[in-house]
Amino acid sequence: MTQRNRSGEAKPSGAGSTEIDLALFGALGDLAQRKLFPALFHLEREGLLDPATRLLGLARQDYDLEGFRKQVEKALKTYVKAEELEREALARFLARLDFIQLDFTKPDGYTAIREWRQQGVLRPMVVYLSVAAKIYGDICRHLEASGSLDEQSRVVVEKPIGHDLDSSAEINDAIGAVFPESRIYRIDHYLGKETVQNLIALRFANPLFGTQWNQNHISHVEITVAEKVGIEGRWGYFDEAGQLRDMVQNHLLQLVCLIAMDPPANLDADAIRDEKVKVLKALKPFTDDMLGRDVVRGQYMAGTTDGHGVPGYLEEEGANTDSQTETFVAMKTGVANWRWAGVPFYLRTGKRMPEKLSQIIIHFRQQPHYIFDPDQRGLASNKLVIRLQPEEGIALEVLTKDSGLDKGMRLRRGPLHLDFNSAFPKTRIPDAYERLLLEVMKGQQYLFVRRDEVEHAWQWCDNLIAAWADRDEPPRRYPAGSWGPVASIAMITQDGRSWYEDY
Repeated sequence: MTQRNRSGEAKPSGAGSTEIDLALFGALGDLAQRKLFPALFHLEREGLLDPATRLLGLARQDYDLEGFRKQVEKALKTYVKAEELEREALARFLARLDFIQLDFTKPDGYTAIREWRQQGVLRPMVVYLSVAAKIYGDICRHLEASGSLDEQSRVVVEKPIGHDLDSSAEINDAIGAVFPESRIYRIDHYLGKETVQNLIALRFANPLFGTQWNQNHISHVEITVAEKVGIEGRWGYFDEAGQLRDMVQNHLLQLVCLIAMDPPANLDADAIRDEKVKVLKALKPFTDDMLGRDVVRGQYMAGTTDGHGVPGYLEEEGANTDSQTETFVAMKTGVANWRWAGVPFYLRTGKRMPEKLSQIIIHFRQQPHYIFDPDQRGLASNKLVIRLQPEEGIALEVLTKDSGLDKGMRLRRGPLHLDFNSAFPKTRIPDAYERLLLEVMKGQQYLFVRRDEVEHAWQWCDNLIAAWADRDEPPRRYPAGSWGPVASIAMITQDGRSWYEDY
């Protein structure tokens, strides 16, 4: 009997099996070489790829099969630890690979994909589009017209999906004309991180947190996604996008959703994503008077990273020296519902920060009556620190009595700490792409973003972008290697709070 999801669409048959044909468009690109092939190799090494699964690389470059396999082997030797690059697993993995040279925008060559699929047993095909979003529609149409797809075929698409709501809808329409929503997998790699998965378990499996997860017990939430690097040669893309589109619209808003969502009825993909959509609908829009007070745009100047001088954004290679694109955004927002009424969410993300860091801080309210040393009142609250990178882990900061005969009832703050690397020293923490690729192969969608999530996120961001355009104010400058413009510190200080690293 065919299984169907809540919208009545048939679920991919064979769900749970990893016996597939994977067609990777853009197989010689940076993402494929740096992330996707290493992730697939680790699945091979762990015995999680079905023996019959085949991997087809597609690229514009003219390689033969031997040359393609050598290039993938070179990438694996670069991005996989030497002690993990086991010889037998590598040989098995390389033997799975095939290659087709193809101009993605022209329909002529797509019959080669159909013919490749028809060699032997016909398996479900996963199409992974590691290419520019503007040609997603072309590829999907050509695959369908060539007879390369069937009702089990799935498609994986990378962000960004468009640069605003209208362009996003246009791209999604093009994909949706070929694939139903039940077979579209929109990747946000943050959702594949071990700690993000643990956030769901932490919230909904532990009454200790489940009963405290509301405005009665949480004073504010802080999310920081800091990048140490600059634009890394991506000037053309990044100057059109900016930090809001590149990071806030997807990564940070997905984290907000997972923190703020109500408990789903179960772990079904649609049950989880329904609750995330409710959060996006409840995000407070920014009014004119809030823009100057609760939102800070920044752009990095020349500065120092790891003791070395680095150029400013306007001095990067190929830069437009008149650009007003932001490389930093900080904002105070909120979720307008009963659970989060009055609880501010402080979001911050930027390039050329002092360190690479992604973390969520849940600040719990202080006790209503304080009896300890007045000068230690600033310590008197618990904090849940959820670290996504560089080392994934969770720590609950608690207050205890400082030890020593001369300390009296002086307080000290210390963590109850779960560091995944320390807690599971013999277990390798999988990369986010390993988990996401495995779930695609199994036909499970709960870690992927539904179309209405994308569009509600764009709608909220579009309003902010339009408001910035109306004000026509340049971004505030900050030196590379700092935590952003001084105004971002003033933004949170005006509420009597500070960013976590300032405690």
